[in-house]
Amino acid sequence: MSSWTPRELLRRLRSGDEIAHLITLICASSILLVTSMLVYQLWVNSQLPRHEFGWHFFATSVWDPVFEHFGALPFIYGTVVTSFLALLIAVPFGLGAAIFLSELAPRKLSDTFAFAIDLLAAVPSVIYGLLGIFIIVPIMRTVVEPALKKTLGFLPFFKGPAYGVGFLAAGVVLAIMIVPFIIAVSREVLLVVPQDQREAAMALGATRWEATWKVVVPYARTGILGSVFLALARALGETMAVTMVIGNDPKISSSLFSPGYTIAAVIANEFKEATGDLYLQSLVELGLVLFLLTFVLNGLARILIVATEQRGGPAH
Repeated sequence: MSSWTPRELLRRLRSGDEIAHLITLICASSILLVTSMLVYQLWVNSQLPRHEFGWHFFATSVWDPVFEHFGALPFIYGTVVTSFLALLIAVPFGLGAAIFLSELAPRKLSDTFAFAIDLLAAVPSVIYGLLGIFIIVPIMRTVVEPALKKTLGFLPFFKGPAYGVGFLAAGVVLAIMIVPFIIAVSREVLLVVPQDQREAAMALGATRWEATWKVVVPYARTGILGSVFLALARALGETMAVTMVIGNDPKISSSLFSPGYTIAAVIANEFKEATGDLYLQSLVELGLVLFLLTFVLNGLARILIVATEQRGGPAH
């Protein structure tokens, strides 16, 4: 007899199984529903620039609201460069701090620092923007950028005048913002590695650091990668802090000292004052580009995690 007879269904409803199944199914489906609605609205409200510019929208560097010539390339470039710089700075610091707090520091000290890190992760982005304006930008203009220009000025990345604001300042501010995410998640992942793994390595003659670096960290690599890409997602979509220190100039430059622009920053700055349907919908299409960029990068992150798991060895 089928388990879906009216009597059996009534029994399951009374026991709560089907109700719980239905509620959890609705909760899970709502994620797909919200995502689909978001993509649909972005797609529908960006018809004009798609028809006007087509694929050239992604490859054009001109952003001219007066003559209604719009291209997303400077904003895509700025978003990718600042996010890459943030990861380049934040990952070594974040992973090093997580290893110290989980493996080397006394437990009371580790818990104290973990509480402070959680507080830093909850600080509003505008506060980091103020930190960037009053501390990071002056230091960049007077100390860091002149020193980089003097020692590495032969590279195209460190040429040009030291404004203080620019890609490098935005990358540093973003790094400060995402470091707490990397530390918090990586620390928790490292703490759940079984103690047997550490003891086995040390029983074979490894030092505490060798056991940590060669056994514990590889065991937890999937979770660590997850923390990195969670931080990347935060960096890609950050608006206020980046807007306050990047300079907001829609140009592509190889120099990290130059002012730039990001997708989130231009939407925040210009959406309210956008006049004309083409201008407004071009900003909406930038939102669609940011969504797709985040989707693609997180998809690549998921592929990387799966590939890492398949190479062998436990991963949590």
